[in-house]
Amino acid sequence: MNSYGNLFRISTFGESHGPAIGVIIDGCPAGLAIDEHFIQSELDRRKPGQSKITTQRKEDDTFKILSGVFEGKSTGTPIAIVIENQDQRSKDYSHIQNTFRPSHADYTYEAKYGNRDYRGGGRSSARETAARVAAGAIAKLLLKQFGVDISAFVSQVGEIKAGHYTQLDLTKTEDNIVRCPDPATAEKMIALIDEVRLSRDTIGGVVTCVIKNTPVGLGEPVFDKLHAELGKAMLSINAVKGFEYGSGFEGIKLRGSQHNDEFYNEGGKIRTKTNHSGGVQGGISNGENIYFNVAFKPVATIMQDQQSVDKDGNEATVSGKGRHDPCVVPRAVPIVEAMAALVLADFLLRAKANKV
Repeated sequence: MNSYGNLFRISTFGESHGPAIGVIIDGCPAGLAIDEHFIQSELDRRKPGQSKITTQRKEDDTFKILSGVFEGKSTGTPIAIVIENQDQRSKDYSHIQNTFRPSHADYTYEAKYGNRDYRGGGRSSARETAARVAAGAIAKLLLKQFGVDISAFVSQVGEIKAGHYTQLDLTKTEDNIVRCPDPATAEKMIALIDEVRLSRDTIGGVVTCVIKNTPVGLGEPVFDKLHAELGKAMLSINAVKGFEYGSGFEGIKLRGSQHNDEFYNEGGKIRTKTNHSGGVQGGISNGENIYFNVAFKPVATIMQDQQSVDKDGNEATVSGKGRHDPCVVPRAVPIVEAMAALVLADFLLRAKANKV
């Protein structure tokens, strides 16, 4: 599927080395002020060529709104956004036209469809996520009307970890090129990524996301649990290998008496003393902060020779070429935020539709 969402629904299109990529947003309520400067600022956070620790492909990621917006506000009809590709170097991929790159989608796409666009991975390229970020920016504008705030940051690169989000000033996330709000840890992360880049290799990391001021009651009780949809959204992002929310895997070390979030009344508002639940109980938001971790693998393209096979099963050597991120997590931060915003916007509209 190339579409995601129920009431707030997006469909993305385009390939990495095609003329353009884009997104159609269906279900955005009419009358929402569309801040184009904000949309561009979100795309700028994701675009390539930002620093020495990201791919040097040069894309302005300037967008055009083709429909659904009139005099600065949404009309309630589908919003179409297109982003032209500018700096494709398709010749960099001619050597893998008939060869499968290790840990890429080359083999599985070939097996599923019988052919594939080998130029930069075609549809499987992370270039597609620019369309998600554009749509996510509009979802953020909608959520802002309800006071919902979404902040993601790089919490780990390799073995280097930042502290828990409650110990960090998340307003400092954009202060450095790795997008870690802990300055001392950020310096170590940047040094490690640069070391890996110079050794012609790649490394993985973790993006942590925190959602504040979520209304109570978002999510469905059985299959469309809020945390399940957040997990699906995050696992749909290229290179993601894991998702955990709240106490996650660390929670297994605790006893029930330690893990349970006890309720209390704070001035007429029901709160929990702890938040091991990560803001979600029974698949439905409880009003506390929602927080989760998203694990990204090392980028599959490395500037080293690797052994593989061609379409006929013959042994082949794959040589890394092109421009690629040594670590994807700095540019993944706005993608994680965008997908979280799309999930929350959809559930917010569904919650409004559930009541008379």
